Amino acid sequence: MLKSKANSYAYPIFRPYLKQPKTTAMQTEQQEADLLTSLETPLIRAAGGKRFLNYLVDFIGFYAIVFVVAGLVAVLSPETLEGIGEGSSFNPIEQVLGLIFYALYMSVSELIFKGKSLGKLLTGTRAVNLDGSAIDASKAFSRGFSRAVPFCVFSALGSPCIPWQDRWTDSMVIDER
Repeated sequence: MLKSKANSYAYPIFRPYLKQPKTTAMQTEQQEADLLTSLETPLIRAAGGKRFLNYLVDFIGFYAIVFVVAGLVAVLSPETLEGIGEGSSFNPIEQVLGLIFYALYMSVSELIFKGKSLGKLLTGTRAVNLDGSAIDASKAFSRGFSRAVPFCVFSALGSPCIPWQDRWTDSMVIDER
């Protein structure tokens, strides 16, 4: 019995010889151009001025939230705020709580907005891993709590601007614009 030509293609040995669509020179050039344009653009660290603006906006945003929450607590339960802020003495517990709440604020904002905080949204910057990939939850919380270290804000002074929250967490803030 003779096998038909259609059945001969069913055997694996004939698969490499099946008709493949031919590519023209124009299609080949287009594929090469797509490969060249699909290469990632280099990561550009955000300048110190943008980082400082990020800090100012985030700091003001944090205290705006604290002010609103304190106002709500004062209206709903005035006796809760009676002992806070009395006298001019330094209260280390309040200072530590303030740092922890600021760290949580920054951590949650960078987690929710995928590496961005309020300041970073305004300046067009983003926190990423050193390879350019997006930060995850553990990295966002590590960055946030690195900011709670006293004098961390002064670590951003210098050129290039690489503050402790970047160094300690192997991350950086890039310019997206």
